[in-house]
Amino acid sequence: MLPVEFRDVILATGQHGKAILTNFDGCVVGYSLPEWERIEDSFQRINMLNRQLRDFQRFFISGAMEVELDKQGRILIPPHLRAYAGFSRDVALAGVGRKFEIWDMERFEEQRRKMEEGFDAVMDALAQTDCDLRI
Repeated sequence: MLPVEFRDVILATGQHGKAILTNFDGCVVGYSLPEWERIEDSFQRINMLNRQLRDFQRFFISGAMEVELDKQGRILIPPHLRAYAGFSRDVALAGVGRKFEIWDMERFEEQRRKMEEGFDAVMDALAQTDCDLRI
């Protein structure tokens, strides 16, 4: 079941409660239909001569499935995405900008631990770029 905030974003698009789920970064990622269309359009600009980019496009786009919220705000995650994310019993739902992520709870906690361990290195790397991150 999606939290109200996520449901409201999906329902506000006027797409009858439809969203796109796909595989990415070890979890299931969800997008509103308008956001997904922007992502698909961006793939039109990649260099198709680059094998890695073609493979990534194939993996990311072919894993995508359109899903629809039911009346209780639930979505059914297709078996291939559940297997990819390694869902066991408990899952974590994280809002990440214009998307949401659904993680196996153990994987999510492990990712958070890794980030905490490398936090200072990431901050130093960001400081060396032109990134205008405001936190």
